[in-house]
Amino acid sequence: MKVALFASGRGSNVENIIQFFNGNKRINISLICSNNKSSGAVLHAKNHKIPYFFLTKHDLLDSKTLIKELHDAKIDLLVLAGFLLKIPAFFIKNFKGKIINIHPSLLPKYGGKGMYGDNIHNLVLKNKEKETGITFHYVNENYDEGEIIAQFKIKIDKFETLNSLKKKISQEELLNYPIIISSFLDE
Repeated sequence: MKVALFASGRGSNVENIIQFFNGNKRINISLICSNNKSSGAVLHAKNHKIPYFFLTKHDLLDSKTLIKELHDAKIDLLVLAGFLLKIPAFFIKNFKGKIINIHPSLLPKYGGKGMYGDNIHNLVLKNKEKETGITFHYVNENYDEGEIIAQFKIKIDKFETLNSLKKKISQEELLNYPIIISSFLDE
């Protein structure tokens, strides 16, 4: 199975996924796409000699080139790992059921436009939630509204801080994203 990773930021999930599947004969990280030339994802692609594709918001909105690149590379699964641009509807139609995302909350809570990273964690703490977690879901035309694949809960301690919560969320993401990707081999 050929996988393309999409990321915007420091790329901790990208690096973890690359390392996890390094040498795996059944799952190959074949392409990395980023909208940020200085992202960690691009650095990881270079370090592991994985082809990468830089795209702007405009490129994504007129993504015939990217769609062709993905089809030419015979990509089976598109994995969003901290990719902050909205995927357009016509792009989703070209890869229906083949685009997955991770979200750092238990959707549908704390989902939607602008709900990512610290924005979510600060609200979770402000609202004195007892638990939070991560959600893996298919991507559809609306932010964070695609069919849920799996959720993993995290207990919030009484004296939880933003940094301690971010660390718990990150650990859960790093542990579970490779497992979720692997589950697509059986489909």
